[in-house]
Amino acid sequence: MKKTFFTLATLLSVPVLMLAHSNISITTNSTQLVLQVKDDGRLYQTYLGPRLSADTNLDDLGMPYVKPSSSSIKGFEAYPVMGTEDYYEPAFEIRHADGNPTSVLSYVSHEQKQTKGGTETIIHLKDKLYPVSITLHYMAYPHEDIISQWSEISHQEKGDVTISRYASSMLYLEDSQYFLNEFGSDWAKEMQMQESQLNYGRKIVDTRLGTRTNMFAQPFFEVGLGGKVRENEGRVIMGTIGWTGNFRFTFEVDHNNALRIVSGINPDASAYALKRGQTFRTPDFYFTLSQNGVGEGSRNFQRWALNHQLYKGKEDRLVLLNNWENTYFDFNEDKLTELILEAKDLGVDMFLLDDGWFGNKYPRQSDNAGLGDWDVTKDKLPHGIPYLVKTSNDNGVEFGLWIEPEMVNPKSELAEKHPDWILKLPNRDTFYFRNQLVLDLTNPQVQDYVYRIIDKLMKENPRLKFFKWDCNSPITNIYSYYEKQHQGNLYYDYVRGFYKVLDRIHTQYPELHMMLCSGGGGRCDYEALKYFTEYWCSDNTDPVERLFIQWGYSHFMPAKAMCAHVTEWNGRASIKFRIDVAFACKLGFDIGIKKLSADEKEYCQQAIKEYNRLKPVLYSPELYRLVSPYEGNHCVLQRVSEDKSHAVVLAYDIHPRYNENILPTKLQGLDANARYRVKEISMMPGHGSWLPSDNKVYTGDYLMKMGIKVLSSNDMVSHIIEVTRE
Repeated sequence: MKKTFFTLATLLSVPVLMLAHSNISITTNSTQLVLQVKDDGRLYQTYLGPRLSADTNLDDLGMPYVKPSSSSIKGFEAYPVMGTEDYYEPAFEIRHADGNPTSVLSYVSHEQKQTKGGTETIIHLKDKLYPVSITLHYMAYPHEDIISQWSEISHQEKGDVTISRYASSMLYLEDSQYFLNEFGSDWAKEMQMQESQLNYGRKIVDTRLGTRTNMFAQPFFEVGLGGKVRENEGRVIMGTIGWTGNFRFTFEVDHNNALRIVSGINPDASAYALKRGQTFRTPDFYFTLSQNGVGEGSRNFQRWALNHQLYKGKEDRLVLLNNWENTYFDFNEDKLTELILEAKDLGVDMFLLDDGWFGNKYPRQSDNAGLGDWDVTKDKLPHGIPYLVKTSNDNGVEFGLWIEPEMVNPKSELAEKHPDWILKLPNRDTFYFRNQLVLDLTNPQVQDYVYRIIDKLMKENPRLKFFKWDCNSPITNIYSYYEKQHQGNLYYDYVRGFYKVLDRIHTQYPELHMMLCSGGGGRCDYEALKYFTEYWCSDNTDPVERLFIQWGYSHFMPAKAMCAHVTEWNGRASIKFRIDVAFACKLGFDIGIKKLSADEKEYCQQAIKEYNRLKPVLYSPELYRLVSPYEGNHCVLQRVSEDKSHAVVLAYDIHPRYNENILPTKLQGLDANARYRVKEISMMPGHGSWLPSDNKVYTGDYLMKMGIKVLSSNDMVSHIIEVTRE
């Protein structure tokens, strides 16, 4: 049996030479992308849509090929180049060593091979006049209905070539109209959904911040095909890019009302000098094409992330207590010891020490000094981090630590010793964001330095469980002393340097959990999440605002990746409402336990126990968004186990209007023929259930067609309902 499988795999990976009109088919269980070599020897997309039957003649797909001399050209070239006969947004732009400004890419061969999770298609293209090669990669995950794309660019010219555009993906779609959902962002205002219609011309969603890149635009989009984006019906393409740097999505509707979507690195200020023999790899672009709205697309993305992309996607997550809003920079060993004991009493898994523990010549007493000097402040923590780790572990609590290793304060020993390690213009005034600058990760010496920060802490504290890796500043002074003559390489090489550091950490300390933080949700892409177990959605922990932020992120991200902490933001909201909002994600606390009443503390303790019990269903990819906060004064989410035996409904009344007509909420994703018991859980001590359906049994069919009352006319009130198959 093994021998047969090996022979099949070998055959599947043999390069295939194709004649004109031959087809390359890339398929998941529900989606098909078809590429075809035309008479001119170039590669074109002829189909992207629902999976076709095996009897379909792929030669009949797409628009008839029109010769380049025609004024009405509509050749959907798979990787069009600037300067050829395609007049719209290109995927690639090059200047050869001799100054020639274009390439024509011809098909050479392709291969398809089985890999872990799916099928990879590799297509080789080459310029016949210049030794320039481009390899297109398509990875199809059949069960999750996700396709990823990336390209590799190389050459054998005698000098450097300059590549000015280098898309990861070029997709074409044809429909009557297109509607874009994008996700605007800012500090404390992440993932704000905005809808607009795409008409003739270009719409660009991009970022140029270098680091903390998602501060103004998040790397996600949804396009409704033939109508607006809807939750449970209609065709929609959903996409995201795995790149912890500048990205660009270009949506262009042409003169024939066809839509092309170009996704990749933002080419601004990034003309890359590519050396002979060097391979330039673009980031992965991921997309799903749903025929049943963004709800189905979200479940595709979440299932794929848990199975293939998120670090430790199948493993548990730790509920933590953070000290930040308890102490800010004002703490010492005694205060932290007291908080560790509070963490034990609360029942969380881990205590996290945030910013302010390092620096001696320039102690970290505020955000204007100390970054870069990662030695513990002796007069603040005389026994160092090992004492705190031991104290935590002795009390049955794990220990985690905040770091910001890519950054430096000018007021630091590191800045004094290595000014050439800092991204900073040599002959201009320096602009500081949050009193700090960015270290130059294009430089291998800086990469070694950043790795050694982690390595030193882990060697001193082998039981250190967790790092909160922050990144509070974009690149504000765009100049690298290391790159020298090739400043256009900076943005790309910085991100690759970041990944090199993470690769080393990942290899050396595979059991380490890390949170991806960036002044809130400034970083949350799927390439970084290959190394991080979770990310910090936003510094805004007001539960009402968090409903909107978490709603947006849920379109692409699984719950266990999304950190949500209970804090004192919005003191008008009850402790129950604040916890219930965080319940929908990866739960944590950043709150003064001593400030709570006895009932509030008891509720926190019981809620943590319920959360831990319900993690298997709360972390399920089977998410159903039942009532949108964008469409009214309420929000309802439902998670369902993959075998449909168990569900949790999270219902939130935000600010209902007076005498509002509130209808029953219809559940989704259940077994219509099964019987389910409905029970409200996680209530304040001494409070019974308000739910009319509490502790009653209904068929799945009834719950999905008739629904139950889970919403009320009360301000900032929440209910958690468990639905269990009898």
